[in-house]
Amino acid sequence: MAYTPAMLESIARVEASRPARLSATFPRMTPQERDEVLRRFHPDYIADATRAIRLGSCKGDRTPLELAEVLEAPPQLDPETFTLQDSELKADVLIVGGGGAGAAAALLAVQGGASVLLATKLRFGDANTMMAQGGIQAADQPSDSPVTHYLDVMGGGHFSNDPDLVEALVTDAPSVIQWLEQLGVMFDKHPDGSMNTIHGGGTSRKRMHSARDYSGAEIMRVLRDEVRSHPESIRVLEFSPAVELLTDGQGRVTGAVLLDLETREYKVVSARAVILTTGGGGRLHYQGFPTTNHYGATADGIVLAYRVGGKLAFLHTMQYHPTGVAYPEQIVGQLVTEKVRGLGAQVCNIHGEQFVFPLETRDVEAASFIRECQDRKTGVETPTGQPGVWLDSPMINLIHGPGTIEKELPAMVRQFRGFDIDIVRQPMLVYPTLHYQNGGIRIRPDGSTGVDGLFVAGEAAGGIHGSNRLMGNSLLDITVFGRRAGTAAAAHALEQQPGALTLEHLRAWNRERAELGLTGGRPAPILLPDYTRHIRAVRKEPLVPVG
Repeated sequence: MAYTPAMLESIARVEASRPARLSATFPRMTPQERDEVLRRFHPDYIADATRAIRLGSCKGDRTPLELAEVLEAPPQLDPETFTLQDSELKADVLIVGGGGAGAAAALLAVQGGASVLLATKLRFGDANTMMAQGGIQAADQPSDSPVTHYLDVMGGGHFSNDPDLVEALVTDAPSVIQWLEQLGVMFDKHPDGSMNTIHGGGTSRKRMHSARDYSGAEIMRVLRDEVRSHPESIRVLEFSPAVELLTDGQGRVTGAVLLDLETREYKVVSARAVILTTGGGGRLHYQGFPTTNHYGATADGIVLAYRVGGKLAFLHTMQYHPTGVAYPEQIVGQLVTEKVRGLGAQVCNIHGEQFVFPLETRDVEAASFIRECQDRKTGVETPTGQPGVWLDSPMINLIHGPGTIEKELPAMVRQFRGFDIDIVRQPMLVYPTLHYQNGGIRIRPDGSTGVDGLFVAGEAAGGIHGSNRLMGNSLLDITVFGRRAGTAAAAHALEQQPGALTLEHLRAWNRERAELGLTGGRPAPILLPDYTRHIRAVRKEPLVPVG
């Protein structure tokens, strides 16, 4: 699906402005300008898109309407009728979720002497980890330091992050890169063997380590293979999501109930510690936005942990990645990695004018795109009415030399070529897409949650990124805290005896719902999105300013 004649006319203006843009530097926003564009145009600031949670440990906290609905939902299991038979499956550590965080946790739990059962909703590796393209941050270059990385992370999160979690993130980063490379991850390198690193939005140093434009897939490939090499100590159950946690009736998590998606049978698992690595909730389609997330990203771990008393953190804020595909329509919402802008591509409106510095933090960049399309009316519109702006990818070869795009972004070149669009010679049309859950269940630096026996790692955890995550810190997050949670859960499990398996927490949950007059509703976790239900189209009407 090649570009339309109207789009080609706009592209001609982008090409005409390219020489001037190559020789000039577009100014960064001032702090006041950043605050203004966020307040007026970022989706997190739309007042009627969130509401207060009505029950549970964080009653009164605001969160998106779609997430509030599943957090308050009735459980899948009725504690009055569901019979908890003797557990069929036993493990020291049960890990729920088969992405990068779950795999990293499994490897460190085994290293700590624990037996592991890893249960995943879809196939092992079907996770947002596979879809992470741009890279992983680590301050391991002579011009950088964990202190500088720390300041960048805190600044990117608007200084709202949990400082202890950020400290853990940045101090572990260099050793994580070394660990991944030793396991077999093939990072991009210079001819002399040194790491090739680039900038990401909001970073003050080049610390982005990548594997072309499929960094997450490369990391997941290696972690999955390493887990598979331990069949005697790590059992993997695919197509087996958790529908409920189990407790001993005194607040300690002692296992979970899994649902076999093929047989529709329930399986009871007894575990001395449980790690939730279930990822985010992009498939809830907050505010009707399309999403980069994999099919199973329905916020299950947040629901399960919240019902046993886990505290929430930063679930009022989501990350809308500025560069989601806006055309062709068949792949609307899919990720266009920030690495494209890191390599020098600029963003232009319908007139070929650059309107924002390309490496502002993701929230500021996304809000600027929305402002350009909906307030200034200088975006590009597709035949279906989808707004977008141009990401001028051909600049990359002009800056770095012929062949750079093909070398650094091979997967993206192939993807667009399938629709008769050549990103080596033509810009891409992009618009913000729902990408990442900034918050989740509040954790400590070892992944523990304050609920006895329950640990969380990866996108399901909250507090690390504050109100906005920087590029490359998600692949770092899953490995740092996956490893930490695996180590801590193993140590915890080896000190525990198997506990009673009950659904007492569900009885308390159902009583609280009844007292509030909450009846009915779609049971949660929802496990998989139901696209036969009404899902609103991508927001077309102007966003309503908050202030």
